Amino acid sequence: MNWQNCISDQRTGSSSKKVDESYRHNYQRDFDRLIFSSAFRRLQGKTQVFPLPGNTFVHNRLTHSLETSSVGRSLGEIVGNHIASHVDGLSDGDKEFYKYQLKSVIAAACLAHDVGNPAFGHSGEAAISNYFKKFADESVEGKKLRDHCTDEEWQDLINFEGNANAIRILSRQYEGKSAGGLRLTYTTLASLLKYPCASNETDRKYKHRKKYGFFRSDQKIYQEVVDNTHMVKDWNAENCYFRHPFVYLTEAADDICYMVIDMEDAHRINILDRSQVENSLLSIISEVKGQVEGDNLREYCGKIKDDNEAVSFLRAMTINTLVNRAAEIFISNMDDILVGKFTSTLMDVISDDCPSLEKVIQLSVDKIYNHESVVEIEIAGYNVMSELLQMYIPTVLKSERGTYEKKVLRLMPDQYKTSNVQSSYEKIMLVIDHISGMTDGYATELYRKIKGIEISKH
Repeated sequence: MNWQNCISDQRTGSSSKKVDESYRHNYQRDFDRLIFSSAFRRLQGKTQVFPLPGNTFVHNRLTHSLETSSVGRSLGEIVGNHIASHVDGLSDGDKEFYKYQLKSVIAAACLAHDVGNPAFGHSGEAAISNYFKKFADESVEGKKLRDHCTDEEWQDLINFEGNANAIRILSRQYEGKSAGGLRLTYTTLASLLKYPCASNETDRKYKHRKKYGFFRSDQKIYQEVVDNTHMVKDWNAENCYFRHPFVYLTEAADDICYMVIDMEDAHRINILDRSQVENSLLSIISEVKGQVEGDNLREYCGKIKDDNEAVSFLRAMTINTLVNRAAEIFISNMDDILVGKFTSTLMDVISDDCPSLEKVIQLSVDKIYNHESVVEIEIAGYNVMSELLQMYIPTVLKSERGTYEKKVLRLMPDQYKTSNVQSSYEKIMLVIDHISGMTDGYATELYRKIKGIEISKH
């Protein structure tokens, strides 16, 4: 891999290699396609951290993704300009990409980074995984649920991963839909592959194998992505590669946003007061940019009487500080990042010299992620998702179906129909596609109706 061949404007589902002469480059098209996609739009109804809806505005998955995209665009522009100006051997086309298009790639990848996450945040992921663990020995069609899949396929199910689901949603051809899904470029998809390995090859000792990045059903598209962007093979595992360089920018944008903005949301709903947020964010700025800068900002912030305005100002300054520092670290480690020798993350390197980042993370865990309102929605979401899976999974695996099962199948959208699918694993994955795509509100409404809590009058 080098800075020339790690980019490809070829698209999934397309063999065309014509030169793009449009005023919109292929990478700008990726961004636009994502903005207008239903998968992205549904993020407005998915929990980020705090329950939806509420009387006080807090971030959902869509607003988080938009803000992450904005931060990612800045990172892409800083790094892209540096590569265009300082890397030898680049063609004019390569220089144009890094100077003008890398920012669009990172912005698009950031838009898409959460599209695979189910309703109810990480509780939804856990619900899907634990359903298969809980019912592994349940008899369906004369054999255990577990035995309907290969060992590798079963690993996908008992460790359901939103990152892998994003690649699937964006690239899969569903019934009646176009080949290649959204037909994004391989470069944009590579920028999403935080964990380029299979579910049976995860190893938490390594950042790129902490989780997995693709389902067995999507191995073909995964291989197309790594081949077209010349990702470096990790020979310690059969289906594993080191991260694409652009992933580090996508990941940093996400880390920066949730770390800082969750604090702002917590202040908005009175979980944290102004002084807690102010001290936390000013400590980060002081440790990254120096105490003088921190003291100057504290003095300036003290003149802002409106608490929300003060927190918003510090949020912006903290994001700016972390963006510039993350870009510096990327640029300093470019050679190692390119060949797979950089084994950390940009934010972890920042944390090494900024203890306040770890304190902010711990404060978030103690005060935000374990707050009563958050735990309540996680438990409720867990039960909702589990019940929906129990309704659908045994049904799609049965060859002989009664009236109830036939009615259940009528609830499946046409694009997820399993009538023409032979593999049990593929049938299960189509059910997961349906359920993981639901918003919090839709999943809850369906749950209430099938449990008889609320009867539709239509």
